[in-house]
Amino acid sequence: MKDFLDRQFLLNTKTAQALYHDYAANMPIIDYHCHLPPQQIAENKRFDNITQVWLNGDHYKWRAMRTNGVDESYITGDKPDREKFRKWAETVPYTLRNPLYHWTHLELRRYFGISKLLGPDTADHIFDETREKLKSPEYRVRGLLERMNVKVICTTDDPLDTLDNHRAMAEKGFGLPVYPAFRPDAAMDLSDTVKFNGYVSRLAGATNRPISHFTDFIRALNDRHDFFATMGCTVSDHGLEEIYADDYTDDDIDRIFKAAIDNDPISPREHRQFKSAMLYLFAQWDADKGWVQQYHLGALRNNNARMMRKLGPDTGWDSIGDFSQGRALSAFLDRLDQNDQLAKTIVYNLNPADNELMATMIGNFNDGSIPGKVQFGSAWWFLDQKDGMTKQINALSNMGLLSRFVGMLTDSRSFLSFPRHEYFRRLLCDLFGTEVENGELPNDQKWIGQVIQDICYNNANRYFGWE
Repeated sequence: MKDFLDRQFLLNTKTAQALYHDYAANMPIIDYHCHLPPQQIAENKRFDNITQVWLNGDHYKWRAMRTNGVDESYITGDKPDREKFRKWAETVPYTLRNPLYHWTHLELRRYFGISKLLGPDTADHIFDETREKLKSPEYRVRGLLERMNVKVICTTDDPLDTLDNHRAMAEKGFGLPVYPAFRPDAAMDLSDTVKFNGYVSRLAGATNRPISHFTDFIRALNDRHDFFATMGCTVSDHGLEEIYADDYTDDDIDRIFKAAIDNDPISPREHRQFKSAMLYLFAQWDADKGWVQQYHLGALRNNNARMMRKLGPDTGWDSIGDFSQGRALSAFLDRLDQNDQLAKTIVYNLNPADNELMATMIGNFNDGSIPGKVQFGSAWWFLDQKDGMTKQINALSNMGLLSRFVGMLTDSRSFLSFPRHEYFRRLLCDLFGTEVENGELPNDQKWIGQVIQDICYNNANRYFGWE
């Protein structure tokens, strides 16, 4: 029987162990998509205790605590940090076979050297031990990132963001490149026209452009796209239920935009047309600048209306959706490809039922111009766990070239999430190692090790061109 989280964790063969320790373990990390707060990075923030760095903003943990019967006051409410941590510690033993059990104990070990299991009997000791360590300079944000060998971070930013924190880091020589990503979801959302009009007003102020027509709106957004480029941005990102590729005319979009700013009702069909037009324009701008565009598809968001009203979005009330993805995604990518405007593209899928669809779709538009131009992105959100990662890797292996994959990311709001890269790397090495020992792959550890290092770091380094 193996010890829990020992040196060979998830590595079930001698070959897998050699591949991980000799090739994967020490590769640097490029976190090309995350939700880390740029202000906390720029300030090199010091956290007072583990609740602040670990539980605040982590809706993965919040969902588990709610399921375990923890009152909201201990999750997003105003209870003291120690009491919130105790409630998390009470929950952890009940997360067996949930990835949170692995992540929790990996993070305690990798950042704090704590091998005790977290539970009610160890909660106060771990709270106190980590609080003392968090007082030291090496546990400020920069030290936490350096501890995990992070070389590049790409945050997720609304077009209206001033990017003042990114500017400050670049001017001060932070030592670790932190780049913005252009995330214009709010600019194409007409579900609440009052909220949309507030966005339009702020956009007009940010660009010093009056906005009364759709052409004004687009010029202003393009100004922000240009501004992001001056700040080192080379990546866009979109969080969507599905790709939108409905037919529309310029007159349709002018009319829909006017109706929106007049607070007139927008039909579902008109909303889809508007999103289709906006996505195409954003993709053209990305291609013109040579950016990488990312599409996170398949989340059914804000399912609990009562809690959405109380807490707002991104607080743990989302799920996997069952949207029809193939036809519209094909039409969208094909239109761009026909006009020679298809940028480097990463498509992330949240419904595992669509894995093979996504893995085959990317092959339709990989045109030989660069290796892996169109990517099937890493297992995302609910799928960035053992089963989800394995299924994504296998689908990509069977339908495409895993060897050209740009690998793992955190997609996280927590500075303690980087052991997810280790988790992915161990699973990757175990898959290769098992097939070598089964005689399904040659015992060429030098070449397979190179492929693993490429997936862990080198492919992303070349794809994004940040170093």
